[in-house]
Amino acid sequence: MQYDVIIVGASFAGASAAMQLARARRKVLMVDAGQPRNRFAEASHGFLGQDGVAPHDIMAIAIEQLLAYPTFELAVAQAEHASADDQGVAVTLDDGRRFSARRLILATGVRDELPAIPGLQERWGQTAIHCPYCHGYEVRDRKLGVIATTPLSAHQGLMLPDWGPTTYFTQGQYEPEEQELKQMAKRGVTIERTPVIEVLGSAPDIEALRLADGRTVEIGAVFVGPRVHMASPLAMQLGCAFEQGPMGPYIRTDELRQTSVKHVFAAGDAAAAFHNATMASAAGVMAGVSTHRSLVME
Repeated sequence: MQYDVIIVGASFAGASAAMQLARARRKVLMVDAGQPRNRFAEASHGFLGQDGVAPHDIMAIAIEQLLAYPTFELAVAQAEHASADDQGVAVTLDDGRRFSARRLILATGVRDELPAIPGLQERWGQTAIHCPYCHGYEVRDRKLGVIATTPLSAHQGLMLPDWGPTTYFTQGQYEPEEQELKQMAKRGVTIERTPVIEVLGSAPDIEALRLADGRTVEIGAVFVGPRVHMASPLAMQLGCAFEQGPMGPYIRTDELRQTSVKHVFAAGDAAAAFHNATMASAAGVMAGVSTHRSLVME
């Protein structure tokens, strides 16, 4: 069946794009395998009108609203392959079905890779977190730690005292610059240069962090910047150009969310250097509107 637009990914970016296109009465197929990046978080915070609501519940409402539009369809499956040419795009699913469309929006998201520290993965999204604006308020007034993973981790260490007393763990690799050290001292941040080797406590709670020299440091929550990887191979298959961000690669787009490949747009965490639900939704809106505009102007 020929669609106007296929959207791969049904989280904040993909659903926001779909809403614009469904309301424009375009025939839209959304493909999603039900494994969003935010599935580890109990609640979404800082998202206007949805503060404290579970991401799954937000998206369930979004899908229900989208299904009310007669030109919208949802395929619960994994998109395994995509191609594009001058006539349009084609997407093949893991169950063998193949669909074609005039346009494709990639809202495929990213996969997080955490440092190989025992006890970190099972707390991810709860007491081991990465975004102070998303989760800082929920761990306020606890003893907070930053496990450095990039030079930008120092910036995280500078922000966190607004939520609680902060210790910055350099891991022996990411020493703050001289000016950052002065700012951290002014903000009351403790610098610990011995690497963290284990997270202690009954998960998802954290009681302390064990250091390489045997010491333990009492900590109630840790902030850590993961390395990110594309959650889907589609952008690579299509030949999309990438940029290198501070946490990993992301799909290059212009201000209208057009990728380097004709007929292919992208939005959300897969196409952004910095990640936030509100920004993903806004990028999805732009991708949906821009895709509709490209169809009108074709």
